[in-house]
Amino acid sequence: MSEPVLKLGIPAGSLMDATGALFHQAGYRITFSSRSYYPSIDDPEIECMLVRAQEMARYVSQGILDAGITGLDWIIETGADVAQVCELTFSKVSRRPARWVLCVPNDSHVQSVKDLQGARIATEVVNLTTQFLARHGITAQVEFSWGATEVKPPRLADAIVEITETGDSLRANNLRIVEELLSSTPRLIAHHGAFADPWRRNKLDNLALMLQSCLAAEGKVGLMLNARAEALDAVVAILPALQTPTVSSLSAAGWHSVNTIVPESVVRTIVPQLRAAGGRGIVEYSINKIID
Repeated sequence: MSEPVLKLGIPAGSLMDATGALFHQAGYRITFSSRSYYPSIDDPEIECMLVRAQEMARYVSQGILDAGITGLDWIIETGADVAQVCELTFSKVSRRPARWVLCVPNDSHVQSVKDLQGARIATEVVNLTTQFLARHGITAQVEFSWGATEVKPPRLADAIVEITETGDSLRANNLRIVEELLSSTPRLIAHHGAFADPWRRNKLDNLALMLQSCLAAEGKVGLMLNARAEALDAVVAILPALQTPTVSSLSAAGWHSVNTIVPESVVRTIVPQLRAAGGRGIVEYSINKIID
């Protein structure tokens, strides 16, 4: 009897490199080849396949793939019935959620979705847009856009629904945001049958744990320092600990060791304060994973 294998979809295109980097941080090495849609991974129990994020949920819902990574937007757009294993807050540019927004030219008369009755709207997410308009009681002509959506207004469309992280591309094309339709983050999804299988469920739960632990560690560092007993309370009071700092006695009488995790952005501020409060032997160290 052959050993079980988890068939895992990796998003092709803009999310591919970010996904590979996240897996690498979690301890999985994925190797991509320009000539193959089947990346190799250093886990013999996982078989990877590159699939467009737009199609991922459909293939997972049909059981062609056991699991995959795609955005919440494409789960909703395709109406796929899948199990959502976990949320993974990462993207091609930043760690901010991607936003699907309704945009019009800067000089457009449109101020809200209510002004788009009978308008022509170009977008890649036709279903998502149609549902949004219906919730507002608006009937418009929603057309699928094959790309370069930002350049279509005002000649080819009155408005567009487009995805953005920073808004830079919209501003560069003289567009302004009227409404936000959806804030979307990547999700690890699974076929319901695969998720009900004990071996695959355990494999997916472990994968989710490791990926989420890497995201939880981003932007944080560890701090270790020593302090005399009389300075301990003042030192601990300065620390914006992720949890209660770990305090232990040292072999030297009257000294304690303090270990904690803090946002990296505050280190330059609190280290001088710790030193002034009596902290000694202060060490900052990087962390790759945080697991509660």
